[in-house]
Amino acid sequence: VKEDLLPLPLKEDSNSISKSKVQKKNYREEKKRATKELLSTITDPSVIVMADWLKIRGTLKSWTKLWCVLKPGVLLIYKTHKNGQWVGTVLLNACELIERPSKKDGFCFKLFHPLEQSIWAVKGPKGEAVGSITQPLPSSHLIFRAASESDGRCWMDALELALKCSSLLKRTMIREGKEDISTVSAGGEHSINFYSLLRAHNMQGFQFNDSDHLKDPDLYSDKSDREGEQDHEESDPEGLEESDSDTSERQDDSYIDLDPNEHLRETPYMEQSHEELGEAGEAAQTETVSEENKSLIWTLLKQVRPGMDLSKVVLPTFILEPRSFLDKLSDYYYHADFLSEAAVEENAYNRMKKVVKWYISGFYKKPKGLKKPYNPIIGETYRCMWLHQKTNSKTFYIAEQVSHHPPVSAFYVSNRKDGFCLSGSILAKSKFYGNSLSAILDGEARLTFLNRGEDYVMNMPYAHCKGILYGTMTLELGGQITIACEKTGYSAQLEFKLKPFLGSSDCVNQISGKIKLGKEVLATLEGHWDSEIFINDKKTGTMDTFWDPTPELRQNRLTRYTVPPEEQGDFESERLWQHVTRAINNKDQTEATNEKFILEEAQRKAARERKAKCEEWIPALFEQDPITGEWHYRYADTRPWDPLNDLIQFEIDGCIQTKVRHRTPMVTVPKRKHKSDKPKSPESGCSSPEPDRHDSSGSERHKSKHNSRLRKKGPDLSELQSAIDSIKQTQEDINRSVAALRMRSAGRAENTSFLQQRDYVVIACLVVLQVLINYIFK
Repeated sequence: VKEDLLPLPLKEDSNSISKSKVQKKNYREEKKRATKELLSTITDPSVIVMADWLKIRGTLKSWTKLWCVLKPGVLLIYKTHKNGQWVGTVLLNACELIERPSKKDGFCFKLFHPLEQSIWAVKGPKGEAVGSITQPLPSSHLIFRAASESDGRCWMDALELALKCSSLLKRTMIREGKEDISTVSAGGEHSINFYSLLRAHNMQGFQFNDSDHLKDPDLYSDKSDREGEQDHEESDPEGLEESDSDTSERQDDSYIDLDPNEHLRETPYMEQSHEELGEAGEAAQTETVSEENKSLIWTLLKQVRPGMDLSKVVLPTFILEPRSFLDKLSDYYYHADFLSEAAVEENAYNRMKKVVKWYISGFYKKPKGLKKPYNPIIGETYRCMWLHQKTNSKTFYIAEQVSHHPPVSAFYVSNRKDGFCLSGSILAKSKFYGNSLSAILDGEARLTFLNRGEDYVMNMPYAHCKGILYGTMTLELGGQITIACEKTGYSAQLEFKLKPFLGSSDCVNQISGKIKLGKEVLATLEGHWDSEIFINDKKTGTMDTFWDPTPELRQNRLTRYTVPPEEQGDFESERLWQHVTRAINNKDQTEATNEKFILEEAQRKAARERKAKCEEWIPALFEQDPITGEWHYRYADTRPWDPLNDLIQFEIDGCIQTKVRHRTPMVTVPKRKHKSDKPKSPESGCSSPEPDRHDSSGSERHKSKHNSRLRKKGPDLSELQSAIDSIKQTQEDINRSVAALRMRSAGRAENTSFLQQRDYVVIACLVVLQVLINYIFK
């Protein structure tokens, strides 16, 4: 029995040894294959993703124009376009890419290592050990400047593809033949096609799969290490920061699990159940007042005088539309898909036309009769969202009443996936003129296309109500409107016309306008803002239908989703005004007046208490710039959408956030520090911070700033030590040279009492060099 058992362990050992040999052999073969694959793409002149001149900034804040060749997995940098003088090779597999805003001409972007490690290969494409001499380039990052925005964005798209899909690119380029690859090299036509291709994929909700051949398996493998990382700011040394651009900062993102079944904590939304939509024309904007209500109006008019502001006058409830003004402002986004189309439109003129079309689309939705929404109470908020079926994205709307006297409503709209956001504030004023009154919406909105850095600034028309004392009460829109984009030079001017005294019904709701480039008029608009509008192209002389809210168009507009009442806070519009709304819908004007009085009295009482305590109201979601007076959303995220990193945009407690795959730097509009600034604590798995309702003291901000600087300087200790050693060595060499000169001059002094003039020049140069080195490395 023992003899039969003895050979078994030997047999198992032999199997394990043979298995180990096979594994080692496979390892060596795979390593050789990967090396051969990379070298073949580097050395083959036909395998080029993109090549062109770019300016690269060195450590001395100066720019050098170098020839850059992008290949799968690497970025080769040469002094000339003949590829003869190699400067360096950037290994892309460990790099991240970010746009870097700049006040100078051109377009800036940055390649960097997130952990401050070297991004350079040790050897060149031909085995070079030392690159061509140029100004010192940073070790852990590179800042590039392209001649134009289109060239820069094309480079960014190509680099993004090479960063995430280098192995796929290498294999497909080698297998499909080199003759097709040569056409992929530098060129303006290719750049536009390549950029358009990626933008089209982004528009369709395109995302790369997380399969093994599309990503580096070691990049996101160790979750515990990722979660244990400390948040830190972008760690360029202070001396190397670009002087004209200080808008880059580290976003406190968290790594998240890519489990598709993971539950995302977000605000639940439900489809809007009921919506009142008036018909086109004058009939929906007129109302005959009953005798009972006329007596209420006469009583009200005894309290006012012509030219008086009606913002402090309590209006009767029978003229109220049962919803808040914050809700009313959201009517402009039922056709937000026009903005999605404009964001990917390459032609600037066509983009302006789509923006104008979207702007006009916000007016045809109106209540039946002459109605006025509730005046929001200070601290009141409203939120809703629209679902885009074509792009599988969401447009979020957040509004807050940030002031009551004067009444100011601030709002923010965001759809990062489709590439746009919009913000602004409106000061509502009312003027009484005897038989008529006007509601003036003073303020402007700023529409931003995130991928282009374009801002479209626009204002609002005023609402004019006439026939208060006699005749039929009628509501109209009037005023001059301007939509302007400073970057492209395009602008649009619209005029909402009031009905003339002797005008017919066809003169109601008329609108005219023109679209211009600088001072040149490119097209004119004519029609009615609640029905059909025509555009006349000045170059071609053709007239086409520009806008027509047909029943089919209304049926296919975006669906709005609102927050269920049980999920709303006490100061959200629907829940706050629910009793007034219910009474108005039941046509119980007495009950509506009582409920409205209760809310207004509570607001006055709270205002008196704040005044007694010398306290100021601090809005929860918006903050005011103390210099410009503009209101900004606290949690605004203006980064272009990254389909390889950003997963989904969502909203929780009024904070619009983005769920991401991994940590990424963030570019935002720089904000000035205010006394009322509040700390923002990040939620795990989100790229926007959670709102925190507690004020932070100045000492805490100073302490956090000091700690961030300590974390920033930590990774640079090794570089600092090496720089100090280099300085010491240089000083020793200078001291030896000076000592030698002294000995030489002493020897000559025995024969002559004077040094030669050239000796004085050499000594002076060495002293100046010593002072200069000490100043640079101080």
